[in-house]
Amino acid sequence: MTGKSEAAIDAEAEYNNRARVPDHPAVMAMWRETAQAARAARPPVEIAYGKGEREVMDLFDAGRDAPVVVFLHGGYWQALDRSWFSGIAPAFLAHGVSLAVPSYDLAPTVRLGRILGQVRGAVETVRARTGARPVVFGHSAGGHMSACMLSEGRASAAVAISGLFDLRPLVSTSLNAALDLDEREAAALSPVFWPTPNGSTPGGTILDCIVGGDESSEFLRQSRMMADHWGASGVETRYEALPGLNHFTVLDPLFDADSGTTHRLVALSRESGGNAC
Repeated sequence: MTGKSEAAIDAEAEYNNRARVPDHPAVMAMWRETAQAARAARPPVEIAYGKGEREVMDLFDAGRDAPVVVFLHGGYWQALDRSWFSGIAPAFLAHGVSLAVPSYDLAPTVRLGRILGQVRGAVETVRARTGARPVVFGHSAGGHMSACMLSEGRASAAVAISGLFDLRPLVSTSLNAALDLDEREAAALSPVFWPTPNGSTPGGTILDCIVGGDESSEFLRQSRMMADHWGASGVETRYEALPGLNHFTVLDPLFDADSGTTHRLVALSRESGGNAC
């Protein structure tokens, strides 16, 4: 199921995306600039989903009874927050879809299991507000957590963009300095080993695994592996490698209201009312 062994790859080179993409600061600067513009044009509603300082989400509200999609940001569970990604809101608002973007605590202040608990709280807050399980999508670490939410029956569908589904290869890398995972905990927190959602359990059974075509062989493998494994277990999966995009530019389609990725998320969100509480 997991393909190449960790011993056969240079895990540091495969998983350290900032080192792999030298111009990532320019892409991240674009995220920041578009976020500031979107927040100025249409300030979000801040919703606390817990008592912690970072247990807050931004809601870009498209109006009464609008479907809601939840975006989980990346940063290897140790960087960034909700304010970086407000720039994707206009594309969804243009389709009458609301966007929720939660922050969460970061490693090494908290462990990954605690972060997953916070994301559960954020998703459940949206569900309580709308009466339906939302579509959950995310990038990198957020892709991992999106799959976790689908496995647990909290999402009507999940779209994982450049997701991590088997965390064991991270254990030997510098990225693990903050996460402090051992092999056992990494496996326990890997959704590829979690129960697959199916028609006999609450929640959705759709998982899209999207990855940039120019990403490392390991990121391509992880998405293909997850789609194949859950697909073989009855989940409606879809794998797509977007040509010419790397681990950072893979988010570019989310800034475009007419992109295939945006249209896919909008369509899934409009179907999510069938997964009401």
